[in-house]
Amino acid sequence: MATLSGVKRLDAGLEFRWQDEPGVVLGIAELRFLCPCAHCVSEISGKRIIKREDVATDITLVDMQPVGNYAYRILFSDGHDSGIYPLKYLYKLCCEADE
Repeated sequence: MATLSGVKRLDAGLEFRWQDEPGVVLGIAELRFLCPCAHCVSEISGKRIIKREDVATDITLVDMQPVGNYAYRILFSDGHDSGIYPLKYLYKLCCEADE
């Protein structure tokens, strides 16, 4: 996994820059849908509980806070704030979005 060299807030979403790689923009609604928390993904089955249509297309980012040196906590305008996004998971999402 590459090292995160920066995160920038854009109108289109969050741009993640990984060392020696071009920036990748992940949309806010997509990040909300892909939240890895137990409210969004079953801890027993691993299946996603939340559906795409449950996420408003006009959802916004309220705040983003680092969690140690390994993750970010993202707070959304729908009040959801329990998701911890490990850097490894964000890197995976960026790689998938870049395909």
